[in-house]
Amino acid sequence: MFGKAGLGGLMKQAQQMQERMKQAQEELGNIEVNGEAGAGMVKVTMNCHYGVKRISIEDALLADAADDKEMLEDLIAAAVNDAVRKAGETAAAHMGQFTQGMGLPPGMADFFK
Repeated sequence: MFGKAGLGGLMKQAQQMQERMKQAQEELGNIEVNGEAGAGMVKVTMNCHYGVKRISIEDALLADAADDKEMLEDLIAAAVNDAVRKAGETAAAHMGQFTQGMGLPPGMADFFK
């Protein structure tokens, strides 16, 4: 089906694609997204490898936290979930840019997201 030259070329393309995928994955570790809850009173900064970098809580919310610890916990969870959703969307878009123009069969580009 493939001659020696054709198979060699295919292997070279696959190796180049693998290197580009590795580079794109590494870049995701440097891309940060922000999640929020409670009208921005709780903010979470996360990279696209899902590592939480920072959590910020408005002072006014902390003053009320003694009265409603459960509400604060819920807001933190909601902010983290918002950041996770945004990180997933950003990662999919980033990897989608990589697979565009590769001439992959329909649905195959989703394999790399």
